[in-house]
Amino acid sequence: MAARSLSAVAIERPVGNDAVVRFVGVHKTYDGVSRVVDHLDLDIVRGEFLTLLGPSGSGKTTTLMMLAGFEAPTAGEILLDGRAIGRLPPHRRDIGMVFQHYALFPHMTVADNVGFPLSVRRLPAADIAARVERALDMVQLRALASRRPAQLSGGQQQRVAVARALVFEPKLILMDEPLGALDKQLREQMQLEIRRLHRELGVTMVYVTHDQSEALTMSDRIAVFHQGCIQQIDAPEAIYARPCNAFVARFIGENNRVQGTVERIEGARCVVRSGDAVLAGTLAGSLATGEKALASVRPEQIVLGDALTDCALHGTLAEAIYLGDHLRLRVAVREIGDIVVKSHASHAPAVGAMVRLGWRAEDCRVFRLEQE
Repeated sequence: MAARSLSAVAIERPVGNDAVVRFVGVHKTYDGVSRVVDHLDLDIVRGEFLTLLGPSGSGKTTTLMMLAGFEAPTAGEILLDGRAIGRLPPHRRDIGMVFQHYALFPHMTVADNVGFPLSVRRLPAADIAARVERALDMVQLRALASRRPAQLSGGQQQRVAVARALVFEPKLILMDEPLGALDKQLREQMQLEIRRLHRELGVTMVYVTHDQSEALTMSDRIAVFHQGCIQQIDAPEAIYARPCNAFVARFIGENNRVQGTVERIEGARCVVRSGDAVLAGTLAGSLATGEKALASVRPEQIVLGDALTDCALHGTLAEAIYLGDHLRLRVAVREIGDIVVKSHASHAPAVGAMVRLGWRAEDCRVFRLEQE
């Protein structure tokens, strides 16, 4: 598998973890040759908000569908509260599900849509009414209980879908790109709303998205998928600041990436030479002197001016764009090409001016080049 060359990490189980879900050696193939999910070992901790993040075709949605029961693993086992669920149909897994396109019944009222999971479980009408009322209170929609989906906005419909997933008090809620159909402002509001519900209810949530900012905003942990493998699983801060390989660094946020050769290694630090430019960085993985390497540094970690840094480059300011809360600068460095800098200064040097830039070694990750 190509993903192996990206140094997919071994997923270690958290010490003392209370895993509500466990994937053990799970893989999925549709043609018997290529694996959509490749030997997945993953624990989902009770009460956490775990996001499965990755590009299209990376295996994240297939993983979610296997957990929900809409797909069957080709090999391996999925455990829910210690019990194998491979033979259980979706409706017997005690899992709530929220889809991107809501899947609301258009002929039913909001209250009937939310109560539907309870009706199929044959709960008494009084219990259904009470639970529906509580669920609608959670998403602040009790006043719209008698409306039909067509009379609601997109955000309100999504809240109904969330209430329906919560109403039967499942031990686990799965969300598959649930905000993909909403505009930017409403999407951001719903991110905060779902996060609030998670904090208040303490229910375990597994969330699939390809949107990095969404994952960083909402998650306790993020599992980054690529070509059927988890490349890294960690807290959002660690995923962003300490990506384990070049794919994760490239996929999460913006990076300046410079190819070169490892010139010197001093403990965890190393020096990479690219033409006449000398770059300071921190090793991410195993590298040796003389190997081809990729230095990766985020725009906001680059310092302009004469501040003390571990490396220094000189270039020409080619472009300055005002973006409200910061300036986006493009500096042409002769040895290595364009470097993007995010500056919070109110003013930039004049376009065409010579500038000095640099960074601390701990803010630059150095990967083996073949990982890119």
